[in-house]
Amino acid sequence: MLASVLSLAKLAVMAIVLLGEWLQIWESLNVDPPQVYIWATQNKMYACILIFFVTNMIEGQLISTGAFEVSLNDMPIWSKLESGRLPNPSELHQIIENQLKFSPIH
Repeated sequence: MLASVLSLAKLAVMAIVLLGEWLQIWESLNVDPPQVYIWATQNKMYACILIFFVTNMIEGQLISTGAFEVSLNDMPIWSKLESGRLPNPSELHQIIENQLKFSPIH
């Protein structure tokens, strides 16, 4: 949920930076714009790229659980959250082979 809010806020801030001179939000509020806003409107491309990548990094951290789950026929066969590590390919291949040997044929 927080990542979705951050994504919308990112778009809103980028729009304010890009359309800032036309929006005149600071004049309507009767306050001086902050220095970061002045810098962003003077360096629109750099500011938008910076906003985009920083917020994407934060969104990725909010969404990422570190989970790596493998299921076969709706049966979990590996869980990084339970084991605390990723399986190596040969280990995962062996687990899948064993599961296929012992599972009933439908």
